[in-house]
Amino acid sequence: MTREEEVVLIGIGTEGEESVMRTRLRGALIGCGYFGQIQLEAWRRIPEVEIVAACDLDLEKARRAAPSAYQSAEEMLEKERLNFVDIATRADSHLRLVELAARHGLAVICQKPMANTWDEAVAMVHTAERAGIRLMIHENWRWQPWYREAKRLIDAGEIGQPISYLFRTRQKDGAGPQPYPQQPYFVQMPRLLIYETLVHHLDTARFLFGEIELIYARARKVNPIIAGEDQASLVLVHAGGVQGVIDGHRFSEVFPSGPAMGEAIFEGDRAVISVRGTGDVYLDGTLVWENRVRQGYRGDSVWATQRHFVECLLSGAPFETDAREYLKTFAATEAAYESVRTGCSVSPRNWWEAVVK
Repeated sequence: MTREEEVVLIGIGTEGEESVMRTRLRGALIGCGYFGQIQLEAWRRIPEVEIVAACDLDLEKARRAAPSAYQSAEEMLEKERLNFVDIATRADSHLRLVELAARHGLAVICQKPMANTWDEAVAMVHTAERAGIRLMIHENWRWQPWYREAKRLIDAGEIGQPISYLFRTRQKDGAGPQPYPQQPYFVQMPRLLIYETLVHHLDTARFLFGEIELIYARARKVNPIIAGEDQASLVLVHAGGVQGVIDGHRFSEVFPSGPAMGEAIFEGDRAVISVRGTGDVYLDGTLVWENRVRQGYRGDSVWATQRHFVECLLSGAPFETDAREYLKTFAATEAAYESVRTGCSVSPRNWWEAVVK
């Protein structure tokens, strides 16, 4: 019996009938920084989950997050009885922490970026599969409700045959001598905008239009004090023929601004969907879905992502962003950087085709 199966208990009701009682999944949070706090807030609103332990190098942060606090993930997993771990640390620690969770037979939800390198990402998948644990990548952009609505409209044929799309992403936090105040470690990252931000849009493009066949990318550094790129434009071609553009930097806001961190246009041969910065969705200029979500992160997409993780653990259904499947998104990121380096169009299949069956 797996750890997650242990939470389903068979009992006898008061009238003698068989009943199913569910207790809560016991989870641990590894990493209590900026985004760890966002994930923690969402966990607290999922009734099937109890975050019973937390780990952070800053022990006080861990103490504020959960009843049991640790500085060592190894010690926490040895001492606590858990069903899953939520890895909310930087990418360079992800492989080691997945290996640790695998030794304890624990399911894992792991923040993006998935890993520092392609080889580490593949090793994470192989580690989980050899151990028989479930591994999902926490990719919340596709769970923003305006993109779920766009997907529903596209699948319902409201725009006809999809032709092209544009993601224009903006956030005004990349300028000046102290950029990215909420995540200042961005300054030292050798790969930044595509790896950290536009990967969201690559994954959402896959969600909406299927696999990416070719990527042509250009990127540059605008703020001289940072290590990586902070402006990029990507041209994509999907297997079904849809073509798209992802255009991003973090030096201005779109107008009107809002939780969508930019705007998007999805064009078909019959109609056009537009997603405003507010998250409102329009079909040929007519409002068809108004964003009234005021709770949580960017349309409460972190809650929706974690809700999906829990539902799949309890039901056995596949994760949308299962780690093996998510290698296709990570490969698109690698292809974009290869295109920047070579000046040529690059296929993500060069990375994932031999790995993802």
